[in-house]
Amino acid sequence: MEGFDAGQVAEYVVRVGADVVLNVILAALILVVGLFVAGLVGRNLRKALSKNERVDQTLASLFSNIARYGIIVVVIVAVLGRFGVETTSIVAALGAAVLAIGLALQGTLSNVAAGVMIVLFRPFKLGDFVEIAGVTGTVKEITLFFTELNSVDNKQLIVPNGQAWGNVITNFSAYPTRRADFTFSISYDDDIDKAQRVIREVFEADERVLKDPELFCEVSAHGGSSIDLTVRAWTRAEDLWPVHFHMLKAVKQAFDREGIEIPYPHQVEIQKRA
Repeated sequence: MEGFDAGQVAEYVVRVGADVVLNVILAALILVVGLFVAGLVGRNLRKALSKNERVDQTLASLFSNIARYGIIVVVIVAVLGRFGVETTSIVAALGAAVLAIGLALQGTLSNVAAGVMIVLFRPFKLGDFVEIAGVTGTVKEITLFFTELNSVDNKQLIVPNGQAWGNVITNFSAYPTRRADFTFSISYDDDIDKAQRVIREVFEADERVLKDPELFCEVSAHGGSSIDLTVRAWTRAEDLWPVHFHMLKAVKQAFDREGIEIPYPHQVEIQKRA
């Protein structure tokens, strides 16, 4: 065939073949080194985060996986670039895909973000008795998506982390001591000093009532039919409700022994004579 130069064709094939082989070798090298670096970074990051007491194991695993797969994506883009694939188009497509997924899962992602904040800042932990998002219970599990509570009547309560983090959190177990508040009413005919003495004796006899801060017992109101005495006693957090229920009974029994009246509404029926 006229114009056909076998030598030039052979030279072109050799040159192209050499470029292909070189790109394959470089791509394989980038892939192997990249995967090794991704695994190394992921393991070391997880190990470093696991040593931090403020970072949960679930969160350590999440961050290490994000770092690992992020590096793998960069490696894949670099490998494709060695074969002449337009990497800018790939990056743009990946960005569009991430944006679309983010918009579709924005509620779920907000829960994940809130879960990360909860795990990092620890407003509550497993076993704490809390009120979050309007529900109350003991924390049984904290995940990246939701917090599980066990209610006092043994119901399972699942609170999305977005609602938990976005509302007021009341942690009843955060501090070792708590204050128990009481209001006891006595008749206007009773001796206020005597009633205060009786109340103090009942509370001070119970070892679960702390001496510091000291017991508070003072007149708080002149009611329509009674004098109201407010009592504030400090206990260990776990003793709060046992002390509360015990004192309601113990003070009533002490008032009965001392002849102190607890006023209550009376009905008087008047019958007219025919």
